[in-house]
Amino acid sequence: MDSEFLNTLSVTLRLAVITTSILLAIGIPIAAWLAFSKRKIKTLFEALITMPMVLPPSVLGYYLLVAYSPDFFFGNFLEKVFDIRLAFSFSGLVVGSVLFSLPFMISPIQSGLQNLPASLTEASQTLGKSQFQTLLKVWLPNIKPSIITAIVLTFAHTIGEFGVVLMIGGNIPGSTRVASIAIYDEVQALNFESANKYAFILFAVTFVLLLLIYAFNRKNSTWKPF
Repeated sequence: MDSEFLNTLSVTLRLAVITTSILLAIGIPIAAWLAFSKRKIKTLFEALITMPMVLPPSVLGYYLLVAYSPDFFFGNFLEKVFDIRLAFSFSGLVVGSVLFSLPFMISPIQSGLQNLPASLTEASQTLGKSQFQTLLKVWLPNIKPSIITAIVLTFAHTIGEFGVVLMIGGNIPGSTRVASIAIYDEVQALNFESANKYAFILFAVTFVLLLLIYAFNRKNSTWKPF
């Protein structure tokens, strides 16, 4: 395998790992709030979080590219204060991927939390456990299948991103060129052998990840008390 091929796979893997890690850290508390909050504003946040599932990637990518621009207050602030330019950079890809993959992390976890018996929370509160202790020791251990599903779906979705990545990252080898972009480039160049290598790897990784989800969830399909 040539260095460009390996570099592209490396960028793809790094993007997926970093994006999934960030979303796992922020997704759990957000999902918990959405699952149990009674505030009316929750509906607005649910709609915003779910939008990337139905919004054309090019639309989100365009608005992110505008936001990253030094002519926009957000991009101007980052450049002047932190000397950071997110447009056509790996950091910009991470921000875009986090926003684009947000529902794939939050939705399964939120669904898992909402399906937990209310008696679990009541028992934890009776024992004097705080909400944070309840989250760590009661809720999360009992929604492992949902968490695994969220992690795998987020990872698989990130490695397959195209529209958002192309809009905000371009196609810079070793920096923003990911496998999905490489496939498009190779097909355009009629280099089908190279395109097939990238496509087969993405196909294989996605298939294995989904297979693991179904195998794990089938094994843990019967709910067991903690």
